[in-house]
Amino acid sequence: MAKPPVPPNATDEEVRALLERYRCPVPFHEVRTRFLGNIATPAMSASPIKTVEGLWGGELPDFGSLNAANELIGALIMGLWNRLTRHQERNTPFRLTRPAVAVSREGLATLALIRRQELDGFVEGLFGAEEAIDLPERAHRGLGVLGELRALIAGVLDVATDGNKAASAGDIKGTLRQMRELTRIAEHEMHEVILSCKRARRDILVSLPARRPTLH
Repeated sequence: MAKPPVPPNATDEEVRALLERYRCPVPFHEVRTRFLGNIATPAMSASPIKTVEGLWGGELPDFGSLNAANELIGALIMGLWNRLTRHQERNTPFRLTRPAVAVSREGLATLALIRRQELDGFVEGLFGAEEAIDLPERAHRGLGVLGELRALIAGVLDVATDGNKAASAGDIKGTLRQMRELTRIAEHEMHEVILSCKRARRDILVSLPARRPTLH
C-alpha cells in the first residue's frame, strides 16, 4: 500500500519530514525565517517558488514523479508559507525556535548556532537574489539591530565551540539568560521590519503607474 501524500496544509512536523526526505541542506528553523523574510521583502522580484528552489541551491531536487513534486511544493507554499503570512499582522508576531538545550557548553553552542542561522535566513529571504534593496527607515533600523545581534550571537558561538576558552557553569548559565534577551530583541526587530515593509509594499502598489489598455 502506497504511503498517503502529505496534504497541502501540512504541519510543521510534516514539512520537516519532507525536507529531510529530500535532503534539504537548510535546517527547518532557517527555512522558516527565509520564507518570512521573503514574505516581508518590498522587492518586487520576490517569488515563493524561487525561494523554495534556493533551499537546494537554486534547483529543486529530483522527485521521481509529478505527484511527489506537487506534494513538496504544496506543503512548503500552501502549508508553511501561507501559515507564516499571518505574522504580517501587528498582533501576531513571529516567534523564533525555542529548543530545549542543556545548561552546558554544547547546549549553548546549539542555541547560538540556531539563532545565527535564523537571523541569516531572515536576511537571505529579505534580499533574495538582490545585493541591495530599498527599505523604509524603520525596516532599515531594524536590519541594523539584527546585524548587531547576529555579531553578538556569532561571538557566543565562537566561545562555546572553542575548548581553549574557559567557561564555568555559572558563565554558561548567565550567557543562556542573555541569549533569551537577545532572542526577545531579535523577535521584536524582525516584527518591526515585517510591519514596516508591509506598509511600504502597500504604498508602492497604491502608487504604481497604470497604462490605458488597448481595446480590441
